[in-house]
Amino acid sequence: MKIAYDAKRFFHNTSGLGNYSRDLVRILSTYFSENEYILLNKNKSDRGKDILNCPNVTFIKTSPGIMSRQLNLGKDAQKQGADIFHGLSGELPLKWDKKEIKKVVTIHDLIFLRYPQYYSFFDRKIHFWKFKRAAKTADRIIAISEQTKKDIIHYLKVSENKIEVIYQGCHQSFKEESSELLIQQTKEKFNLPDRFILNVGTIEDRKNLINSIKAIKGTTIPLVVVGRKTSYFKKIESFIRKNKLEKQISFLEGVSMEELAVIYRLADIFIYPSFFEGFGIPVIEALFSKTVVITSNTSCLPEAGGKDSMYVDPTNYLDIQSKIQFLWDNESERKRRADKGFEFVQKFNDQPIAEQLMNLYRNIL
Repeated sequence: MKIAYDAKRFFHNTSGLGNYSRDLVRILSTYFSENEYILLNKNKSDRGKDILNCPNVTFIKTSPGIMSRQLNLGKDAQKQGADIFHGLSGELPLKWDKKEIKKVVTIHDLIFLRYPQYYSFFDRKIHFWKFKRAAKTADRIIAISEQTKKDIIHYLKVSENKIEVIYQGCHQSFKEESSELLIQQTKEKFNLPDRFILNVGTIEDRKNLINSIKAIKGTTIPLVVVGRKTSYFKKIESFIRKNKLEKQISFLEGVSMEELAVIYRLADIFIYPSFFEGFGIPVIEALFSKTVVITSNTSCLPEAGGKDSMYVDPTNYLDIQSKIQFLWDNESERKRRADKGFEFVQKFNDQPIAEQLMNLYRNIL
């Protein structure tokens, strides 16, 4: 079998869609090495170069031209003799020739429809048109959570029978033990407190960092934050200054994946009170790191967190505060929930996900 991918995100996104794309190709090329995997894009980067070293993974430069990704990518896949084309980020090419090829698209979320206030009018219209067209063109749609499947049915008016839920996993670093040397170096490099709670994710309104900060106000609990800053950070910064919380909160930058894995393991609690997620990979990363999770009782987050994570109303910082304080003061309860969470998260391991993906490919051929 020969599978071609839209590799734009594979090569050029550092997190989110990029991690999904790289992990998907990595696990399929590992567990189903008999197939060929073709990465199509106008250029490549150092991201995923270890995956490109696999003998069954090939980079093909797409044909030049205006809107090449939309107009040439699909036909390039057909020229390569691909049996399947997989769009990894909610899009499929607009043009194809007459040669037979099956089409799969992964839709991660429809947050731009649920929370339009976070997107410009133009972006909403473009996203909706792309996603609606891809859903219609695809032979099968992969939703990364049951929540996303429900949203695809509701907003894009797609038959339930066309959609399959296949969860995503996370980077291998979170599943491996870190060396004592790396642990010590990471502690020193980022000047980490002996005990702290952790938040990971883009610092934007939807992720709701502000209520995590309100929840630790009036306590002595340190908060460590890892994530790309957006304009929303000004609101965070203003609140921290006004409430004199500068010494209690650390924002880390330049964190490698291996260092991030160490930081997850060192944290007492992972806090993630997002208003809405397509899946919530940081929750999975924390569970693989054997760190107890507090997250929102909304969207797909209970799917990612399992029954032994602790759930909060993300709009209620006092609820968040009480759950943080309870776990902070109870080491045995943190360990019990972390151990149970680690058992639960094994369903998001590489092999079962790779098998589900390959079964989908085989079933449409």
